Amino acid sequence: MENGEKVWLALQESLRGSTSEAVWSAGLSTLRLVDYRDNTLVIGAPNQIQLQRVQQRYLPLITTHAREVAGLPIDVTLTVTNSLTPSAPPAAPVETESSATVYAPSVDRPARLDPRMTFDSFVPGSSNRLAFAAAQSVAETPGRTYNPLMIYGNSGLGKTHLLHAIGNYVHENYPNRKVLYVSTETFLNDFIRAIQTRTQLALHSRYRENDVVLIDDIQFMETRGETFHEEIFHTYNALHGEGKQIVLTSDRSPRDLAGLQERFRSRLLQGLVTEIDQPDLETRIAILHSKSEREGIALPRDVAEWIAQRVRDNIRELEGSVTMLRAFANLRQEPISLDLAKSHLTNLGHEQVTLKPETILSVVSQFYGLSVDDVRGAKRLRPLVHARHVAMYLIIDLLDNYSYPMIARIFDGRNHTTVISGVEKIREQLAVNSELLSQINQLKRQLQGDFRG
Repeated sequence: MENGEKVWLALQESLRGSTSEAVWSAGLSTLRLVDYRDNTLVIGAPNQIQLQRVQQRYLPLITTHAREVAGLPIDVTLTVTNSLTPSAPPAAPVETESSATVYAPSVDRPARLDPRMTFDSFVPGSSNRLAFAAAQSVAETPGRTYNPLMIYGNSGLGKTHLLHAIGNYVHENYPNRKVLYVSTETFLNDFIRAIQTRTQLALHSRYRENDVVLIDDIQFMETRGETFHEEIFHTYNALHGEGKQIVLTSDRSPRDLAGLQERFRSRLLQGLVTEIDQPDLETRIAILHSKSEREGIALPRDVAEWIAQRVRDNIRELEGSVTMLRAFANLRQEPISLDLAKSHLTNLGHEQVTLKPETILSVVSQFYGLSVDDVRGAKRLRPLVHARHVAMYLIIDLLDNYSYPMIARIFDGRNHTTVISGVEKIREQLAVNSELLSQINQLKRQLQGDFRG
């Protein structure tokens, strides 16, 4: 296949020289030569999603360039392969910042985006149609419509998917525009690190140089210190003042985020605020079929309907059920069927147990390797006091109907002012201690059963 390798290398050079860096990175760089004979070039994509992406968007371009470099009427076909052939050229060197740079945010450039989360792979329905249309409009004309755009709704309904879809679309179609996707947790970690290293100006520059900024889960701002609220407010103003696009997500409307600064809340309400609700039955079935088609899984209609009837409010669980079924089917070496689903997907759609203070106390104690009695009790050893304060903070933060006196009674009848002091200590430390912030968020994910990844 020596001649094929020459054609392939020439084709890659031609494509890279005639497309934007965004198109090359997102769509073409992962392709590999599989075979070349009888004037047919067989190209491998790493997975079914990438194959469909190339098939729909780039196949005519690839075919045109292949015929030009070979000087022959070549046909191009695509297949899925996970193997890397020896003919693949070495990857271009990755540019790194100078070692003299003190501050390095957590988000790598150009952007930490998931290439699987595109508008093509999002399934619109009555529950998300407005959010979907708004996200598309923002991606097509960044900074000109719906700025800011805020999407809110319960976990697992597609908010993060739309953020990534916007970012991927802008990267592909506006290669000169810089895109940043960041979680609120990452933003805060970068902010804390900048304070510790006295590099706030570098932080400002790195975040504010972007043309499209996508911020996920801003509800985690609520309990943060005033200094952090000031930073994100001024970052927002700087970006918006220069006509740069801002998109945010949350689990609640800005009106219901009690911990936000009023001036920041008013800024958010000046744009478009749209909700993603629970998908209806037909949309859930469509999501299951979309997932199975992307991954080449034969999912019978009756199985999709059975799963969709049981999983009503979490798309991650819907899609995860298809992955689990495939694993069970492969293990038993039989096709996916309704009997297989009923025998193995026994926990679908089970309601979660209401979170209680005792559960929080138990999880925190286990997390720090301590006994519940010691954390609840009066011992003043530093590890116990810290765990005690964390548990008090989480009860206040996660449970709406528990006052300070009620929490004091849980901890062996302490005075409620002791609880207030403990909670405030944790809040103050969260503004400057990234390790504690990570611990708190890990505990929240464990308690809420929300593994965002």
